[in-house]
Amino acid sequence: MDYSKLQNGSDIRGIAIAVPGGKEVNLTEESCTNIGSAFAKWTAAKLGKPINELRIAIGRDSRLTGAEIASWLTDGITLVGANAYDGGMASTPAMFMCCVNELHLDAGIMVTASHLPMERNGMKFFIASGGLEKQDISAILASAANGVFTAACERGACGKVDIMTPYIYGLKAKILGDLGLDENAKPFTGFRIVVDAGNGAGGFFAERLLSPLGADITGSRYLEPDGSFPNHQPNPENAEAMQSICDAVSESNADFGIIFDTDVDRAGAVLPTENGTLPLDRNRLIAMMAAILSKQYGAITVVTDSITSTGLNDFISSLGCRHHRFKRGYRNVINEAKRLMAEGENAVFAMETSGHGALYENYFLDDGAYIIVKLLIELVNAKRSGRSIDDLIASLEEPAESAEARLNVLLDDTADYTARVLEHVTEYFASREGFGIVTPNYEGVRINADPAHGNGWFLIRRSLHDPIMPCNLESSSVGGLRLLAAALLGAVEGFDKLDNAPLRRLCK
Repeated sequence: MDYSKLQNGSDIRGIAIAVPGGKEVNLTEESCTNIGSAFAKWTAAKLGKPINELRIAIGRDSRLTGAEIASWLTDGITLVGANAYDGGMASTPAMFMCCVNELHLDAGIMVTASHLPMERNGMKFFIASGGLEKQDISAILASAANGVFTAACERGACGKVDIMTPYIYGLKAKILGDLGLDENAKPFTGFRIVVDAGNGAGGFFAERLLSPLGADITGSRYLEPDGSFPNHQPNPENAEAMQSICDAVSESNADFGIIFDTDVDRAGAVLPTENGTLPLDRNRLIAMMAAILSKQYGAITVVTDSITSTGLNDFISSLGCRHHRFKRGYRNVINEAKRLMAEGENAVFAMETSGHGALYENYFLDDGAYIIVKLLIELVNAKRSGRSIDDLIASLEEPAESAEARLNVLLDDTADYTARVLEHVTEYFASREGFGIVTPNYEGVRINADPAHGNGWFLIRRSLHDPIMPCNLESSSVGGLRLLAAALLGAVEGFDKLDNAPLRRLCK
């Protein structure tokens, strides 16, 4: 098999369950065992440590194939002499923290495919310096593809390790420390806080953190792990999932709602309002975090992905901060923030609109639970001062209309074709009245339109992983979205291998 097809940026993702009409299973016993061996060898070389001294933990989310894949990884790790420790049900952030907290493990593997369908699974890898980069995954998969690993003279040991307790204790200590409370305090007494874990691994947050700290978690949903995901996609970006947590807040008269993806590296939140609920996701979540962090750090640089709104840019500027709009991909925004920090810029916060958020104060780890902890601390502080947490983003301008159109590219090899599309769009709007090309721009082509031509912006780019050109459009005027879509359609309608149907629908 072609192991390179398992790479998804800095992660591994593949097919673990055969479904009717689906793709062939490629996360097999052989491939996973080889990946385990290759990772152990890579880690020993990276850390300069004898392989028989390595201690590697393996955690998993609720996916149906998680335990089986973890056992195959264990076989591969121990085959070459390293020691493997079963961390059981865990979150992705906890699998990094086990390398830097009191456990001091050499490496962690999280078996997860984030929010993808139940037949998918995959792996994320960590050492104490952080998550592995794209080139590291390429090297591991190339080694695994060779499939020839000499068994060690003495097979590595197997054991178990409690990954989650130290991680949860760290979150608790953060809450109590920032609120100036002792270890026996219950700062959430009087708050009803509901969690929708989507049957992923995030139920711990309600049961092992919020409740012991005094919160009433009545009304929480889908805390039980179930890899068939019977209720909704465990994904804060999914409309059905976000509606579920909004309903939970309304029905239980909660003060705050929380939603996680399957492995808890992404999160969203919901506030009650007089007229219903206010989701804190996408631009709102970034704005809220920017407001909180600017009080803590002063003027900061906020690094985001490419599809954030004009309103968010203006809001961040109003805080006296700088908005650095970069590329899609959580590793992209995190690495860009690290680069800016190294150059002396106060880029302490990076976040994708998908809910991946990372802070300098937390190892630049994309940790949904940590993001929520920051919000909860602010929730308590707001109550202490007699205000509402949503006051922080009262001045954030919301678009009147927004949409995403995903245009399929009807080719096997899309690189040259999509490059020509982007080049043509740039030329098309370069001197067109009412439009302006946004610079600097690090991904695709972003165009601003004046009030007569849609009063907003659109961005067309190439997907990171799929034969698709996503187009994001946003207007500050009712009816403006149709004008923006028509303008972009005019630029790309001559490309016969680009399925423009989603754009045409927006023009109606």
